[in-house]
Amino acid sequence: MNTKRVVLPGLVEPEGLVIESGPLDAPGPGQLVVAVEATGISYAEQAMRRGRYFGQPKFPFVPGYDLVGTVLQVGPQGDAALVGKRVATLTKTGGWASHAVVEARDSVIVPDGIDPADAETVVVNGVTAWQMLHRAARVKPGQTILVHGANGGVGGILIQLAHHAGLRVIGAASPRHHDALRAAGVDPVDYNDPELADRVRELSPRGVDAVFDNIGGPMMRVSYGLLAPRGALVCYAIIAGVSDTGGLVLPFVKALSRVLLWNALPNGHRATFYNIWSGRKSRPVRFREHLEEDLGHVFALLAEGSLKANIAARFPLDEVAAALTLAESRTVNGKVILLP
Repeated sequence: MNTKRVVLPGLVEPEGLVIESGPLDAPGPGQLVVAVEATGISYAEQAMRRGRYFGQPKFPFVPGYDLVGTVLQVGPQGDAALVGKRVATLTKTGGWASHAVVEARDSVIVPDGIDPADAETVVVNGVTAWQMLHRAARVKPGQTILVHGANGGVGGILIQLAHHAGLRVIGAASPRHHDALRAAGVDPVDYNDPELADRVRELSPRGVDAVFDNIGGPMMRVSYGLLAPRGALVCYAIIAGVSDTGGLVLPFVKALSRVLLWNALPNGHRATFYNIWSGRKSRPVRFREHLEEDLGHVFALLAEGSLKANIAARFPLDEVAAALTLAESRTVNGKVILLP
């Protein structure tokens, strides 16, 4: 079987991505061959293009953090009943292709009636948002939260899930996105405002019950300082460090050190550095159970219309350079989708 795939050959601009065709490896035990129907562009791939994603593979490689597609073949001793089923898969890399070999344990069946592109918007973004809200922050109805990057792929899903959980949302984003955020029922603040903390305090004088911070760096201190009594800070990226030109290890060490220090303080606050892959190797059964359960919740909300797929744009795989350029422009609201 042949596949068409997008290769990131090195530190190149989007126009430097290479589209090639070649044979697909046969699936091994625990693997599936999937005909990819939709994949997407997240911040991870944008960082990988610049060599700024912690733990990314060596160049060249095929990007693509997640995908949705139909199972064509299972590996030895695999579950033959999966053939013909549509699945959503966390991949980290390899999703930007027409066909891919994926791990069965990282794949969840997509319910009938959900469009593949719609499903793609809530795979990594949906699992991330759900687990941060309900497993990390453990939110309760009536609480107020602050979402950094409110116009992004994770932010948009997080806002919808927060409203479904009965939460009030303050969203930090560029002013050009504020009208869209207001229309979505969010109180917007300018993420670049030096008086950001004061603006949030005006909206929620007692502080906020949870902050979801994808900025890191100095913003972590601001976020932690905005917590209400027994509030939770959930960090899930370090854009400030990734956007810099220095090493990647030190920003992560600093962030994790702050989390450990803050959790040792007797003030009742909680701090977490969320990683969607946490426990995959150390607790594989639990990881799988949470993935299936949490993505199941998100798909159910999508199927019933309580959750809307926020697609910024759709591109064929051959136009991946234009798609990545648009995603990196920071002008879109939602996720850019590739349709192999």
